[in-house]
Amino acid sequence: MAWPYPRIVAHRGGGALAPENTLAAIRFGASLGFRGVEFDVMLAGDGTPVLIHDETTERTTGVAGEVALLPYSRLETLDAGKGEKIPRFQDAGELCRRLGLWANVEIKPAKGHERATGEAVARMARSLWHGADLPPVLSSFSLVALEAARHAVPELPRGCLVDQVPPDWQAVAERIGCVAIHCNHQKLTRPRAQEILDAGYALLCWTVNDAPAARRLAQWGVDCLVTDALRVIGPDFL
Repeated sequence: MAWPYPRIVAHRGGGALAPENTLAAIRFGASLGFRGVEFDVMLAGDGTPVLIHDETTERTTGVAGEVALLPYSRLETLDAGKGEKIPRFQDAGELCRRLGLWANVEIKPAKGHERATGEAVARMARSLWHGADLPPVLSSFSLVALEAARHAVPELPRGCLVDQVPPDWQAVAERIGCVAIHCNHQKLTRPRAQEILDAGYALLCWTVNDAPAARRLAQWGVDCLVTDALRVIGPDFL
C-alpha cells in the first residue's frame, strides 16, 4: 500500500516524556507537532475499553490490580502519573479527532479476552472516527483479536504486529486482511523489509529511538517509525 499516514508516530502518546497512555501524553505529542500517536487499548472488568499497556496496574499506577477484573469506576481513581488517570478509549479517540491526530490503536487484550477486546475496540474505533479522512489502523500481537476486529468492522485497516517477522508473515497477513506489518526494528533485516514492501504491504517499525537507526530504516523504505525519543526523532525527521 501507499502509506497515507504520518511517518513518525509518538509511542504511547507522548513517548518517554509524558505519562504513557494518558490524555496528557496525547496532548504533549500533539504540542510537539506530531500528527500521529500510538496507544494501547484493553478492556476493563466492566467491558469499558481503556488505555493501558499491562494486564496489571502496578507498574503505571503503583497500585496492584488486574485490569480485566476492575471496573472502570475503580481504574479511573488510580494515578497513572503526574495526576493523570487511566483514560477511556472513547476519551482518547475524541481527543485525537479534536487535535487532528491519526492513531495507531494497538489492541492489547488481557489473556482470555482476545476476541471480546478485538470486537469492542474495532466497533468503538468505527464510531469514533466515522467520516474521518484517515481512520486509525488497528494492530495487535493477538491474531485472535485481529480476526475478531476484522469480523466486527472489516473496513478498518489492520496491521499485523510482531516482534520478529516470521517466515510465513505473508500468509498470516493475507488471512487477517492486513495492510501493514508492524515489527521490532532491531530484528528487521534489509532483505526482509524489501520482501514486505515488494509484496505491497506497508512497513512500520517500533520503537526507534536513535537517529542513525531512523535514517537507516528510512533508506530501506520503511513507511513509519514509532518513537519514544520525541525530541530526537521529531515529526518531520524524515
